[in-house]
Amino acid sequence: MTIGDAFDDSVTYYDEWIKIALPDYEAIFTVAKDLIPFGMDESIDVLDLGAGTGLFSQHVLDKYARARFTLIDVAVEMLAVARGRFEPNIEQFQFVVDDYRKIDFEAEFDLVVSSLSIHHLTHEEKQSLFARIYAALREGGLFINVDQVMGPTPNLQEFYWSHWLATVRARGAGEERIRQSIARREVYDQDALLTDQLEWLAEAGFVDVDCVYKNTFIGVFSAVKPGNKS
Repeated sequence: MTIGDAFDDSVTYYDEWIKIALPDYEAIFTVAKDLIPFGMDESIDVLDLGAGTGLFSQHVLDKYARARFTLIDVAVEMLAVARGRFEPNIEQFQFVVDDYRKIDFEAEFDLVVSSLSIHHLTHEEKQSLFARIYAALREGGLFINVDQVMGPTPNLQEFYWSHWLATVRARGAGEERIRQSIARREVYDQDALLTDQLEWLAEAGFVDVDCVYKNTFIGVFSAVKPGNKS
């Protein structure tokens, strides 16, 4: 089964599940939105990598009603949900079914976002992607990545996941949903250390690189391409 197939299998419950499974969904995406520095009336160009059902793009659209979006994902059914979500604003959206590891872009975006996707790549692929995201951004552009981080020690890694398991059960998650999530994690996840991810972003050329919010195994990474937005 491909990763696209695996996530398409979760499409009917994914949005509900992710709000249970993330340590603090509202805080994570509030911080992510607050990071975006452009004027709210600007028609910014946004690239969403591993867009899934479009949750991150929805948060951006809530703040930037005139933004233009390109959503990329390998999961056909997930993108179909995104298309339905944005039907009222469909002229502002493009949907691309493709593997973003294989795509090179011109410097045509003001904002690149990704959530819970890049940790599926090998570490070498992550580094390559960060360089291509840098190239895809206009000067002064911003990259925001909401993603998993590996615990820096085995004890902390064990705490992250035992804490997660206790938390989702306390929130009423069913055991079958938990089992499916763990199965996807065991097959597809390739988490990287927080410090390595910051280093790779800096090596790609980004400045103001930081993990501005972290709750156990989830971080909100921010990185800026030097220059002034024209």
